[in-house]
Amino acid sequence: MATASPPTAAADVPAGERGATRIADRVVAKIAARAAREALRAKSPHDHTDAHATVSVHRREDLAHFGEARVRIAVELGYPSDIGAQCGVVRRRVTERVGELANMTVPEVAVEVERLHSPLLEGRGRERVR
Repeated sequence: MATASPPTAAADVPAGERGATRIADRVVAKIAARAAREALRAKSPHDHTDAHATVSVHRREDLAHFGEARVRIAVELGYPSDIGAQCGVVRRRVTERVGELANMTVPEVAVEVERLHSPLLEGRGRERVR
C-alpha cells in the first residue's frame, strides 16, 4: 500500500517557483469599461451613456504587483453637460476599480468623447438645430 505524501505548504516553496497570476488585457479592458459606465450612470442616471475601453498593459517583474495598465476609454455622453467633470469622474473611477480588482496601477487614463447625445435631437431627422 502506497502512502500519500503531505501537500507542500505555499510557504515552503520559494517565491520564484510558485508561479504568478497574469490578468489578461481583455479582462482589464472589461473592468475599465464597466467602471466608466458605472461612473457615468452615477453622475447622470437618466442620460444614455456608453463606454468601451482599449488597454495597454505594462508588466513588471515584482511579484507583489501585477503591473501597470494604461487605459484609453471612449465614451458617449449626454449634452449639454459638464464634459470635463464627467471625464474626471471616469478617470478616477477607472483608476480605483482597476486597482481594486486587478491589483494594477493605472498611471494614465485617456478619455475620448466619441459621441454626444442631445435630447433636443432625439426623434428628429438630420435637420439643423437653431
